[in-house]
Amino acid sequence: MAGIYIHVPFCKTRCAYCDFYSTTQEQLKSRYVNALCQELDMRRNYLNDAPIGTLYFGGGTPSQLSEADFRMIFACIEEVYGLETCQEITLEANPDDLTDDYVAMLTTLPFNRISMGIQTFHEPTLRLIGRRHTAKEAIEAVSRCQQHGFHNISIDLIYGLPNETPEQWKEDLETAFSLDVQHISAYHLTYEQGTRLWQMLQRHEIEEVDEDTSVELFRILCDEMQQTGYEHYEISNFARYGYRSRHNSAYWHEVPYLGCGPGAHSFNGDSREWNVSSLQKYIEALEQDQRDFEQEILDTDTRYNELVMTRLRTCEGIPLTYLQQRFGQAYHNYCLHLAAPYLRQGLLLQKEDTLHLSKEGIFVSDDIISDLMKV
Repeated sequence: MAGIYIHVPFCKTRCAYCDFYSTTQEQLKSRYVNALCQELDMRRNYLNDAPIGTLYFGGGTPSQLSEADFRMIFACIEEVYGLETCQEITLEANPDDLTDDYVAMLTTLPFNRISMGIQTFHEPTLRLIGRRHTAKEAIEAVSRCQQHGFHNISIDLIYGLPNETPEQWKEDLETAFSLDVQHISAYHLTYEQGTRLWQMLQRHEIEEVDEDTSVELFRILCDEMQQTGYEHYEISNFARYGYRSRHNSAYWHEVPYLGCGPGAHSFNGDSREWNVSSLQKYIEALEQDQRDFEQEILDTDTRYNELVMTRLRTCEGIPLTYLQQRFGQAYHNYCLHLAAPYLRQGLLLQKEDTLHLSKEGIFVSDDIISDLMKV
């Protein structure tokens, strides 16, 4: 099985924290869809005829596309790759786009999973970070999707927002749990250089939460999710039984995927490619039967580092026999040698054939992952 990721770069407005490639050039939508279909056809051999298991529309804001746009893209994917083996087809959406008419339209398309960017239910913070929806609109959007028959819904939350308190975070989680969704992704705010929120931080207009508060917020997240019955299957992802994100799980387990659209990344096991992060350049190249992209051939150290980085984030951890078979005894010994101090401290656990983070180890996961990598 393999996956396909479609990057839809359009946004009505740009959120204050976001550094993903996006644009407000809505007048280019028609040319973008044509160029996207051209790329999908041009790269038909990239996945070596592997059946498609997941399809993910990310952004940007994919819910800015129309029914006609989606039908054209789906027709292209069906013709070139086929969808008969596809188990999960996800649409990222903004709550304010999910009107009754729009959700009804989505039910006529192959989508069977909705991923909604809510981020917080705290009204002043929603305005601060530039989200277009209100808390009420977010709650109503989830309910509307459920009423129209979508029963695989994921919501995104952000914690560590400016001046956020543990009490405010608990309120966000309580509201999220009341929605009875199948999946929740929760990410700590990162102040990405150049974003509006980063500029506000530099001007001292807002304050970053301190490290102790960040740790407490994450501990609250883990405890509340467990008590509410969500499986903590990846550091930032929680799911009801049977509702893990198949597409994202494939990323963490080295499954090949094709990424199409401006700024999209692809992986085939031996190399990574990424398209130019410019809608204009992306379109112009494909209109001339060319692609504007870069490529990295993955050497053994890089593949080992990626395995450590992705697998250790998951609840399954690093499979040691697989590590030895794929990279050899030297890499196996290297990994266990560097893991030894963390094993003694109880931050890593070795259970049967796997090496994985303990509950306390999750709090310092970035340091552990970095230390286990080849330099």
